[in-house]
Amino acid sequence: MSSILTNNGAMVALQTLNSINSDLSKTQSMISTGKDVASAKDNSSVWAISKVMESDVAGFKAISDSLALGESTLAVASEAAETVTDLLTDIKEKVVSAQEENVDREKIQTDIDALIGQVKSVVGAAQFNGLSLVEGTDDVNVLSSLDRASDGTVTASDITVSRQDLSTSAGTYGSGTSLAANATASDTAVANTANTAVVTVGNTWAADDVATLSVAGVDVSFTATGTAVADVADGLAGVINGLGLEGITATGNGDGTLTISSTNAFEDIAVTTGETTAGDGDVLITALNGATGLSDTSGTIDERAESVAFSTSAAVKEGDGYKVTVGGSSYNYVAGKGESMEDVARGLKTAIDSAGLEDISTTVSKDADTGQWSLKVDNDGSSLAFSVTGNEGGEASGGLFGLDSIDVTTNAGADAALGNIETLINNSIDAAASFGSAQGRIETQSSFISNLTDALTSGIGSMVDADMEEASAKLQALQVQQQLGVQSLSIANQAPQTILSLFG
Repeated sequence: MSSILTNNGAMVALQTLNSINSDLSKTQSMISTGKDVASAKDNSSVWAISKVMESDVAGFKAISDSLALGESTLAVASEAAETVTDLLTDIKEKVVSAQEENVDREKIQTDIDALIGQVKSVVGAAQFNGLSLVEGTDDVNVLSSLDRASDGTVTASDITVSRQDLSTSAGTYGSGTSLAANATASDTAVANTANTAVVTVGNTWAADDVATLSVAGVDVSFTATGTAVADVADGLAGVINGLGLEGITATGNGDGTLTISSTNAFEDIAVTTGETTAGDGDVLITALNGATGLSDTSGTIDERAESVAFSTSAAVKEGDGYKVTVGGSSYNYVAGKGESMEDVARGLKTAIDSAGLEDISTTVSKDADTGQWSLKVDNDGSSLAFSVTGNEGGEASGGLFGLDSIDVTTNAGADAALGNIETLINNSIDAAASFGSAQGRIETQSSFISNLTDALTSGIGSMVDADMEEASAKLQALQVQQQLGVQSLSIANQAPQTILSLFG
């Protein structure tokens, strides 16, 4: 049935043409924007996801800048630490040269002072954009990542870089909680008194009986010419003195005993006795280091130095300060972050050595069995008071504390400098190693962030970017469909006019 009021063909052709025009408009938009999803109306869920990811990409680009800044700052600090290590090695070479007495120590000291000044210059200049990692103790955080949880929560992650204080500051001793229980002095005074072992030749002896002694690893013997034990004891004393052992003397007491004395500052002396007799003669240690009533065949004469023994269980926190008093003066060291009792012991050694005390020498040792660290202080002069204490709440000493006080113009100063410069070199090496480790971590993270950013960008593109080959082909097809649609609508619009022929 034909109708002049309703043109169904035209309506269908118009709907088809509108659909083609809509698809054509969308395709043209894809081609002009390059995106399949250019706005929320195109695909709201995909658009929302892409926008979240785009914000993350923008954040990661900022993180890349942060990592680049951190990497540059670390590079400066690392170069400074390595340069300081080289300069300290040069100072060590000078210190070693000063161990000889027939050198011009004043000129060597001048060279050392110049190198110390250069160390300070390097440390002072080692900053990037105002930030120095070789002075102070506060950690520096470098923004390294944005972590998005499954619920959409975003948190920032940091790489913590530990400052390595290479300054020469002495720190500030605190007034907080007492740490006296963590350090124990072996005596209340330090003096040049020798430690001794009394050896007794006893019971029945006969001619040709042999008494033996081992002192500091050297074996000696004496053959009796008669029965008198006093002769044997005095004879052993004479043989020991004839050895010329450093710091060791022996005295026959005329009563069958001899006293072996040791003034060795930092060395224990092992003593072992023995005999070969026809009767019941014996050689025994009857007194040792002040303890009497003994009957031993072996023992050890203690070193002369007194010691400060540090706890094997207590932790060391930043700001923990320990103070050793020698005579009327006190010498302290304040620990920095991550330090140990070994660092405290070596810091106190440096503090005492820096004072240049006459007759006073120091060393640091570790007990092979217990792992306990000790600071040993020897006095080759008159007796001086000796004590140790400690407090929390101080300001840490610099990692090169004591460098300013290196003085090789005297024998004692040259000896002390050799041990102390080794400690300072180890501190600078540790600092350089720490910076190198942090550099490696930041470089790895920077590379990861770059790759992650590329991966996210690619992922976003796969969701929202248009397939241009497909769009081009679709555009041509739609243009043909549009032309056909227009023709179809034109034919449909002409259909009612044919009705006029029915009334002609």
